[in-house]
Amino acid sequence: MKKILTLLALVAATAFVQAQTVLSPADQIIAASQADATGAPHFNGASVVGIYPNTPLLFLPAVSGARPISFSAAKLPAGLKLEAQTGLITGVLAKAGTYKFKVVAQNSAGKTTKEIKIICGNTLALTPPMGWNSYDAFGDNVVESEVLANAHYVAEKMQPVGWDTIVVDYCWSDAGAHDNNRNARAGALLTADDFGRMLPATNRFPSAAAGTEFKPLADQIHALGLKFGIHVMRGIPRQSVTANRSIEGSPFTAVEAANTNDKCSWCPDMFGVNGNAAGQAWYDSCVRLWASWGVDYIKVDDLSRPYHTNEIEMIRRAIDHSGRSIVFSTSPGETPIADAAHIESHANLWRVSDDFWDNWKSLDHEFTLGARWPEFVGPGHWPDADMLPLGHLSVAKRSVDHDRFTRFTRDEQLTHLSLWCLLPSPLMVGANLPDNDDWTLALLTNPEVIAVNQDALGLPARRVNNLLTNADVWTKKLSDKSLAIGLFNRSQTAINVNVSWHDLGLRAKPTVRDLWLRKELPSAKSFTAEIPAHGCILLKVK
Repeated sequence: MKKILTLLALVAATAFVQAQTVLSPADQIIAASQADATGAPHFNGASVVGIYPNTPLLFLPAVSGARPISFSAAKLPAGLKLEAQTGLITGVLAKAGTYKFKVVAQNSAGKTTKEIKIICGNTLALTPPMGWNSYDAFGDNVVESEVLANAHYVAEKMQPVGWDTIVVDYCWSDAGAHDNNRNARAGALLTADDFGRMLPATNRFPSAAAGTEFKPLADQIHALGLKFGIHVMRGIPRQSVTANRSIEGSPFTAVEAANTNDKCSWCPDMFGVNGNAAGQAWYDSCVRLWASWGVDYIKVDDLSRPYHTNEIEMIRRAIDHSGRSIVFSTSPGETPIADAAHIESHANLWRVSDDFWDNWKSLDHEFTLGARWPEFVGPGHWPDADMLPLGHLSVAKRSVDHDRFTRFTRDEQLTHLSLWCLLPSPLMVGANLPDNDDWTLALLTNPEVIAVNQDALGLPARRVNNLLTNADVWTKKLSDKSLAIGLFNRSQTAINVNVSWHDLGLRAKPTVRDLWLRKELPSAKSFTAEIPAHGCILLKVK
């Protein structure tokens, strides 16, 4: 009897210990992220890439797993090469066409292979761009060391799941920018060349000295396997018009290009540009300069609201003749839905919202905005729900509002990223990434969630109306013939949901996986769960 009692006590103690070590959902998300960095190699992110013929290609396959990882490829297309230590693929494709080849990744824990498809033609951004943008953390006065610190963080911790672009936002030509208030800087002398084009201020970007401008910074970012982007304001600098600068490569002057009656209400730096030969020459000269720096991505502000048809078309033509594959993003929104067909055919991404920040009202509104745009979603053209205000924002009050970690609750953060991945929207995170905690890093590096955003089909999510009375249901078809399903609780209290697979057109007992918890769920005819206030569940059903 004594032995039996002892055995029962031991069993009870073991059960107690096991109960104490059951991980919360947040801890499960963190633990899975940390395991990714130490295991066998696994390909993530996009496996289809768009490039223009006869322009430089830079593509680093996203691979998680224990470092070092070695790479190889069989039957690389002529003109391309692969670095065995990093996997970086560079070169030029001379002819349009679709090129397929397999890349092998191997480390001490295993080996894996992935087919890469490069479509050399007239379309870029075949999946939504993913990267970091300086604005949410640093406003109008980010400096070079901060850009590089975030670039190194992306390269080490986020590129393995697909993040690959670094964007310097807003007013990099203003040596004295400091409080994110452009009207207070009206008349400030901006750094410019002899043709009136904006140059980086060398007190903020020391590597730009001696006439090298942004090229050294772009080179450093490219060496990490990442792409380099810049923010620019629509138009021509007022100071260049006042000085009537000659426009590089043309017989025109700034006065001939400028529309002095067209002004931005919140940024006094620029005039609009006339839709004439001088205006086109201005944008041609600017894009030539940016291409010479190695720019891969431009975000053009004050372009979408109000909608500037002529300038969008001029920028598109300038990019097309630049000799470089440059992704074109317009800002801010809300872009008029009446102009959807035009912007879809001229830009790679366009803002559907005003500046998006970390409050529930703004996040809740994005559900309404997202439902307007599905007909215009697809490879090469992506409605943009704006940046991800996650992590450490407004460092030292340099952007909007006070210095803080995101005000979104963890449930709201899951909702935020799940919705952006389903829509799918471009993903641009604005935090100072080196300050990330384990939760924020895990949130941004869940490969199964990112895969929904980067799915090669590029199909939009659609809201399923009238399925549930107390929750939003969004579904997105994926290239492996599965269905991504987001269940969202937009109310202030927890709710219980029950979804019949039959009502979604699925077979009785499909395979179901929780993408945030990264685990298979029991087979059943329906899905039942409690969703916390402002929370969500993201499933993959096959």
